[in-house]
Amino acid sequence: MSAETETKMRGADIVMRTLEAAGLDTVFTLSGNHIMSLFDAAIGTKLKLIHVRHEAAAVHMADAYGRLTGKPGVALVTGGPGHANAAAALYTALAAESPLVLLSGHVAASEVGRGGFQELRQAEMAAPAAKASWTAESIEGMGEDVARAIRIATSGRPGPVHLSLPSDFLEGDVRGGEVPWPKEFSARVQHLSDVAADSVYAALKDAARPLILGGPTLCDAQGRATLARFGEVTGIPAVGMEGPRGLNDCTLGAFAEVLRQADMLVLLGKPHDYAIRFGNAPVIDAKARFIVIDPEAELVARAVDAHGDRVLVTAIADSRTAAETLLKRAPAKRNTTWRDEVEAAVSYRPTAWAKHASPKDGPVHPLEMCRALESVLAKHDNAILTCEGGEIGQWPQACLKPKRRVINGIAGSIGAAVPFGIAARVADPNALSVVMMGDGAFGFHLTEFDTAVRYDTPFVVVLGNDAGWNAEHQIQIREYGKDRAYGCELLPTRYDKVVEALGGHGELVTRADELGPALERAIASGKPACINVMIERVPAPMIGRG
Repeated sequence: MSAETETKMRGADIVMRTLEAAGLDTVFTLSGNHIMSLFDAAIGTKLKLIHVRHEAAAVHMADAYGRLTGKPGVALVTGGPGHANAAAALYTALAAESPLVLLSGHVAASEVGRGGFQELRQAEMAAPAAKASWTAESIEGMGEDVARAIRIATSGRPGPVHLSLPSDFLEGDVRGGEVPWPKEFSARVQHLSDVAADSVYAALKDAARPLILGGPTLCDAQGRATLARFGEVTGIPAVGMEGPRGLNDCTLGAFAEVLRQADMLVLLGKPHDYAIRFGNAPVIDAKARFIVIDPEAELVARAVDAHGDRVLVTAIADSRTAAETLLKRAPAKRNTTWRDEVEAAVSYRPTAWAKHASPKDGPVHPLEMCRALESVLAKHDNAILTCEGGEIGQWPQACLKPKRRVINGIAGSIGAAVPFGIAARVADPNALSVVMMGDGAFGFHLTEFDTAVRYDTPFVVVLGNDAGWNAEHQIQIREYGKDRAYGCELLPTRYDKVVEALGGHGELVTRADELGPALERAIASGKPACINVMIERVPAPMIGRG
């Protein structure tokens, strides 16, 4: 019998060694009473702990890390209020289809129901925002619990999984030989059969204007390349949808104008939801037919319930592997006139944008912020662009085309961009990580600049400062009138000075011609940086050719 088999092992050691065995090396965390044994167990492993300033930031970082690497991001927080802070951030990852595992400390199992310290029904709290959520039931089973969480997070439609870890299990011990060490961490793949793929093309044969819609899983760099191949290989246009504004997503240009002309929609992992106005006329032709391929039977049934016999083909399959099978089984390429029309609509931008100039003495228009960023991104082929939510986040999505980007996603949340920008640099230490966001959202996780400084993770925030919650201000104007705009004002704060005080690099920009040099200095500083740009308060662009 080996010495390891005889050696006693804490539950905390089982958890951390299992993460290591799964090939993971980064844990985004915030310490607390229930999880200090896990910090101790990380010593001697290859796991790097990134210790943040708020639990939600740990989840957002794990989210962006998962989107960019394809490996599940790992967030580790303490129980009770720490878990509560973290759980709210799961929804952003769930809607973005991001693989993530949230490990939360938990009141001792022996104290449940007795008023233990920070006792909370954690699994139930996280469940609505996670693919799965449960509490470990034994020390010996903790390794398989972690492995199961990893498998679920990466299988089917990727997403967040929560596991609570009772503190007495973490601190208790068993003999190594009593631990059923997991051996399987890989995602379980649901393939699209060749027969099903052929049925798809048989249904598409008579369609004059078919259109493939891909969901968030197909909106990363690899997924967008796959969608582009449909146009090249089959002549059928394919468009990815991952933005919270649905058809008004500025990434999609004038797409709404051609969508209503489509006579066949292939929902390839794209949920049948509000983003396509539930498939209803006049946004989609009342006679349009559907093909639905999705990893979740429930979402296939949703489309069938909505459209009945207009749904011609359904299949349960993962988006990426289904796309590969469809490309492999593609028939002869069809006429590309319709594809060209769709691509022209998606790429359309108003010609006036190219000539727009801010007043000489400022404030700066978001278009000019994007022009300065475009010049910088052109010099950095490995750049990762993060776009915040709100009005300002739509401008870079409309104007810039980086190979890699992270956005707030279908959830429509704001405030995650700073953690996203830090995680992008952790995911790829050689990348230039640039964030474009507004001053309202900046306040959510401003202190994570301290985290970036401590871990020497330089990134650049280009901050549009209009001293207000502009998205809500624009809603007030549209819905209630300018004279009833109320309660959405902020101060024109010198956020650049705040970042300097946290150890970063700060710049104040009040004119458009200052922004390019400020960007270069920020990058050259090698520090986490904030360029505080005083901007015009303008609504997000509404792109149309009419």
